[in-house]
Amino acid sequence: MLARILGYFFSEAAVSLRRSWKVSLVAIVIIAMSLFIGGTFLLLTSNLTRVVENWRGDARIVVYLTADKVAREDSQVLQLASEPPWVTAVEEISATEARSRFEATFPSVRELFKDWKEEPLPPSLEIAFEAEGADDGQLDEWLVSLRAHPSVVMVDDDRDWLRQLEALIAILTGLGAVIGLVLLTAAIFTIASVIRLTAYLYRDEIEVMRLVGATELYIRGPFYVEGVVQGLLGGLLAIAALYGGYVVLNPKASTTFLGNVLVDRFLSPEALVFLLVIGSVAGLLGAVLSLRREELGQ
Repeated sequence: MLARILGYFFSEAAVSLRRSWKVSLVAIVIIAMSLFIGGTFLLLTSNLTRVVENWRGDARIVVYLTADKVAREDSQVLQLASEPPWVTAVEEISATEARSRFEATFPSVRELFKDWKEEPLPPSLEIAFEAEGADDGQLDEWLVSLRAHPSVVMVDDDRDWLRQLEALIAILTGLGAVIGLVLLTAAIFTIASVIRLTAYLYRDEIEVMRLVGATELYIRGPFYVEGVVQGLLGGLLAIAALYGGYVVLNPKASTTFLGNVLVDRFLSPEALVFLLVIGSVAGLLGAVLSLRREELGQ
């Protein structure tokens, strides 16, 4: 019985979509645009979040030393850097090694150092640590003591720019949510308008169905399904567009930051299901809103 009712709902919804395919297409495209924009922000933030978590595990504190004092006092700095229990490793980087690393990373500017008599970069200590082993207060006090040492020129804490990336992720997430919500609201009202028009065209048939004793659910069901189908098609269209953009910026075929970081992985199955559910719910809300206002001729 239930299968027959659902079959009736879907068949009537299919007939309605065929009859009004042009206006239905407008609703589908609008909902696809809203989900595409929201999905784009979701794709970027999910990849950035994963990258930040990976970088957090590799975070370092770099202590840059004064060249003229390193020979006499670097052992003191090394002891100070190694004391805390959360420090896992301390690597000494000489000025020569620092220049070699820089030239390997930026080969295009290698010629700048060609005629230098002295090493252009200072020696340093790279400190690997486990942030979970100490609270922020302890870490900050330790960094203050490092910066206060006379052999230390500067202390670079990777956590500083990681915090900036986290703030950027939060901004992108909020911006995507706001833009997606605005467009999704427009899509809901567009679907509502399409279904109101369909209900008006079917008003005579609806009256006959009421006269013969049809329930309101039996009358409204096809319209609800039509809204859900429009939202589902919009979600599928958005996912297809997202995947097309991902393929274009595929990290395997790109050496850019965008390709290697921002779209390193496509959305998870859970995120794709979420987009489809949002689209379907938006379509259903549009149908409910339409039928409540239209009241199907009552």
